Amino acid sequence: MNDPNGLVFYNGEYHLFYQHHPNGMTWGPMHWGHAVSPDMVHWEHREIALAPDEHGTIFSGSAVVDWNDTTGLFGGKSGLVAIFTHHDEDPVTGLQRQRQSLAYSSDSGRSWTKYAGNPVLEDPRHLDYRDPKVFWHDRTSRWVMILATGHIVTLYHSPDLIHWTFASEFGQGEGFHEGVWECPDLFELPIDGEAGSTKWVMLVSSGGAEFGARTQYFIGEFDGTTFTNDQPSGEVRWLDYGRDNYAGVSWSDVPKEDGRRIYIGWMSNFHYAHATPTEGWRSAMTIPRVLALKRVSGELTLHQQPVKELASLRSPGWTQSPITIGDGFYRIPELALDSCEIIAEFAPGTAEEIGFKLRVSEKHETIVGYVRQEQELFVDRSRSGDTAFHEKFPGRHTVKLGGTRDRLKLHIWVDKSSIEVFAGDGEAVITDLIFPDTSDTGLEIYTRGGAAELISMEIYRLRSI
Repeated sequence: MNDPNGLVFYNGEYHLFYQHHPNGMTWGPMHWGHAVSPDMVHWEHREIALAPDEHGTIFSGSAVVDWNDTTGLFGGKSGLVAIFTHHDEDPVTGLQRQRQSLAYSSDSGRSWTKYAGNPVLEDPRHLDYRDPKVFWHDRTSRWVMILATGHIVTLYHSPDLIHWTFASEFGQGEGFHEGVWECPDLFELPIDGEAGSTKWVMLVSSGGAEFGARTQYFIGEFDGTTFTNDQPSGEVRWLDYGRDNYAGVSWSDVPKEDGRRIYIGWMSNFHYAHATPTEGWRSAMTIPRVLALKRVSGELTLHQQPVKELASLRSPGWTQSPITIGDGFYRIPELALDSCEIIAEFAPGTAEEIGFKLRVSEKHETIVGYVRQEQELFVDRSRSGDTAFHEKFPGRHTVKLGGTRDRLKLHIWVDKSSIEVFAGDGEAVITDLIFPDTSDTGLEIYTRGGAAELISMEIYRLRSI
């Protein structure tokens, strides 16, 4: 599996479709796999939703609820519409061809019918022309599509999801362009603590030689036709500073009374997605996250926090009252964990470096640390377990934390083959795969070059989903 697709909430269910090759453990003819959940925690697999047809294989896209039957496909009722990319070869030129198509469901996503008039949007000028994300724009009362088109995105609008008109382009000279742009998203968010103030956020995924796969974001204004970036054009802002969060998008049609913008990403990397040392499966999604706009030292930034529903996985935990940790490490001997949730707050004190060593044994460890002088958070997976399957896998991944840091908050999710770290109030995130041995279950707190105070810590065992 790879990219999440068609994220939509309908009739009490969260739908997660995804890029899927059902007949192999490497990338192949793409289908849409399908899972549903009442809470984004416990998932149930459904039958494959979309399979290749005469128009090609099924690339990424989105899904919406057509509440007012703008398509005319539901007899005046509401239903689900998937908007996706068909990929094949042009029979004349032999070049790859990508076109946008529709499928619809009248039974809450249990079965899907491809639209007879597919494809509904094509432009032979673009070789890379994919990953439509569609939403209803209230102020102009029409559908908007943001589509990845090479090194930019193109915006379209439509009254009915079938007939599309060009609106604008964005991206020339903006942000990061080492790789083509993919899997865009566009949505409005309130600014935390500033009543009535909102901004629009654009997500765009892109590959790079150094890091393989990463997602950037822009903050600005959108009037229904044109997106305007508030940032300097050359500035690059990353959603996640690890190596394993790509192609993520947000759920459509989450009820307004819920008020959350919920995101999930593909947890792997172009460099080694074909080679990760797993048997019978390959790739997974990140945990679902709530996105929010907040100011850090006066600068507006995109924050992420795990969805609150994940707390249902907690088993009775372990707490630590405040202690001072000298230069060295503090082992928690009574815990042997291959998956856990850690919530901790430190006062760095005189320590040059503080943090956790996770999935520890005599041979292996994954380090989550903070370097005080540089105000730098890092995950070091150089000795995390099996790292030899690809030269790009071992490494140390870092992010600068803004503002003064007399306190450091860390929220860490450790699973059997992954780690997701949220720093502060979620303003910095690192998501990384790890492949430790099953016996690597130790947990340590460490300091280097001085003493630090552990103000509070909660550790929870996690039940399986």
